[in-house]
Amino acid sequence: MSSRCVALSILIAGLTGCAAVTSLDRVVLSYDTSTGDAVANQLLVNIARARRNEPMHFTTVSSIAATYRFGLTGGFGPAQAGPRGGIVVPTFTATAEENPTISIAPMQGDDYTQRLLTPFVEQKLTLLLRQGYDVDSLLRLMGSELRLDVDSAHRYVSYENRPSDRDGYSVFRRTMAQLSSIQDRHALSVEPLYFQRSWTVPADGVTPETFASTYKDYTLAFDDRGKVWRVSKRIVGRVMISNYDPAVLSDEERQRLHAEAEEAPVNEILIDIRAGHVGGEIPMHGRLALRSFHEVLNFIGRGVGDEREFDVAPDPRTPPIAENPVSALRIVESTSAPAGADFVVTWRDRYYAVAPDDGYAWNRKAFALLFQLFQMSMATGQGSGPAITIAK
Repeated sequence: MSSRCVALSILIAGLTGCAAVTSLDRVVLSYDTSTGDAVANQLLVNIARARRNEPMHFTTVSSIAATYRFGLTGGFGPAQAGPRGGIVVPTFTATAEENPTISIAPMQGDDYTQRLLTPFVEQKLTLLLRQGYDVDSLLRLMGSELRLDVDSAHRYVSYENRPSDRDGYSVFRRTMAQLSSIQDRHALSVEPLYFQRSWTVPADGVTPETFASTYKDYTLAFDDRGKVWRVSKRIVGRVMISNYDPAVLSDEERQRLHAEAEEAPVNEILIDIRAGHVGGEIPMHGRLALRSFHEVLNFIGRGVGDEREFDVAPDPRTPPIAENPVSALRIVESTSAPAGADFVVTWRDRYYAVAPDDGYAWNRKAFALLFQLFQMSMATGQGSGPAITIAK
């Protein structure tokens, strides 16, 4: 084989590899974009259903299997050259084939209950705040009720995060504005309570066997005077929202707060804002209850129609905050496609879209947060209902 033929063969192989890699990148990005857009549109459709008091329904893409083949062949062949005779010229043939199979599964039964109807737990709130989300945006969507302690007997007054409860909604909004101001001043703590739990065990109660099985996760110290083992363990307790570092409290005080938090379900978070610290101009003690994802969508849907949110000015004692929009997430309903919207769907002859922002991207960030909450409510990529496979 001549050197020219060898060079041509190498060129053909290189072109095949480059084309295959480029096509694979394009396909992966295309599927990723399509799946993300499908979830975003599904969220908007279910907000529209909630606005009309219709049942919500979700499907999930459980798997995508795509077979992609790319071929490139080359060779030499004669070309007509008139009176000059035949000329040998290279020839190339390229083929591309894509066979995707997409499986989607409807969410129903226990799967629907666990993912959508079960309230969010406190650990997920902590995780989101660690990602840098604004506490007011987060809690205006996730918070369902605020219960503030009115005396030392822990008698609570409840304030619902629903515009239909005008007084309760106003107190809730002013409280979220105050927490936002504390966060803006880098003094908001939303962390678990850590404390030490200790007790004693008789000296003969700790054998090599029990040490390996029962006390392997504990710290043991032998008290020779009392002839006992002092057993201790660091406990990760319930989450608390505060305007100070709980580490400054005594171990007994942290245990007391943990015991108080334990009296409530895991979707309720203890709030302890104290005077003498940043944000202490409005002291408060109470609990914040979190919604389920289903109720988050209902809250947004009601805000489009029957229960529109209204403007609530912060408490006069609250320092100025950057953002305090009327709606936690403003959705536009119209008879024609709104201009400038990133996500738009049609439902029952109406258009629904995330309202464009003017200045600070509050609605865009709130919708991104809603997307994140939906993903966090998904335990796995498989639904409990029968899978639907679509071959294209």
